[in-house]
Amino acid sequence: MARIAGTELAQVNLTQGNTHLPGILVRYEPAQGVQPAPVVFDSPHSGYDYPGDFDHVVPREVLRRAEDAFVDDLYEGAPGAGAGFLKALFPRAYIDPNRHEDEIDSDMLSEPWPRPVRVTEKSEMGLGLIRRLIKGRVHIYDRPLTVGEIMARIESYHRPYYAELESMLDARVATYGAVWHVNCHSMRTTGRQQGKSIPRDDFVLGDREGESCDPGFTEFVAARLKDMGYSVQINHPFKGAELIERFGRPLEGRHSLQIEVNRGLYMDEDRIEKHDGFGELKRSIDRLIAEICAFANGQIARP
Repeated sequence: MARIAGTELAQVNLTQGNTHLPGILVRYEPAQGVQPAPVVFDSPHSGYDYPGDFDHVVPREVLRRAEDAFVDDLYEGAPGAGAGFLKALFPRAYIDPNRHEDEIDSDMLSEPWPRPVRVTEKSEMGLGLIRRLIKGRVHIYDRPLTVGEIMARIESYHRPYYAELESMLDARVATYGAVWHVNCHSMRTTGRQQGKSIPRDDFVLGDREGESCDPGFTEFVAARLKDMGYSVQINHPFKGAELIERFGRPLEGRHSLQIEVNRGLYMDEDRIEKHDGFGELKRSIDRLIAEICAFANGQIARP
């Protein structure tokens, strides 16, 4: 991954300022005076700005369990280390930026979807582009949704998020010849396997079995986390979803890695509140961000 001509334009291309689309997203770029890195972090599931037309019938406190709460706070230091940072402001239960726009749960529609439906395990579980269920069996709506309603969400929320992330990644590829994209999530403290509750590790890294980024990058991040004393799994139980599948093309110098952090490290899952562990984890994440930026800068500086 050699450095290419044009790297000298980094300060011009990557410090153009921030973007704020109210209720949709915020994009942060490194400030003047901070050495930019070919790195982008994004948090697609931490939003909690609930649109007025989200006529869910379940209580808001129940619906909030779908959020990756406070993940944006954990990674907010990325621009200070030279990386770009993008976060969604809308909740994933309204429309999920990490699902394909045809990953539709047909059971919640009042009419046929006008394009071929992408059937996945998640959509069959009621966890597709538009969630039908929360907490496994609780219905979010008391009526079917129209194609028009879903298309409006796609046009106003889903596509702008993808377009903004794509522009951030493209700018770095144009400048450096490569980009390292870290897709940030959180996971419940335990999972279910054969009807039993199974404790999860501190972090799970997903690279779609080496398809979305160079395995060396995954190994680097895993090693840094282990050095900090955290337990790490790779591609189990989460391999990564639509965002890293779409943007991760390592043969083109585009490396996308998903990071899931155990919520028990930093928050009370029932109350959706930060606990005393948040500060320690935030310091570890800040250190990881800095090391990822150093790693990426080292890769592009190779002769």
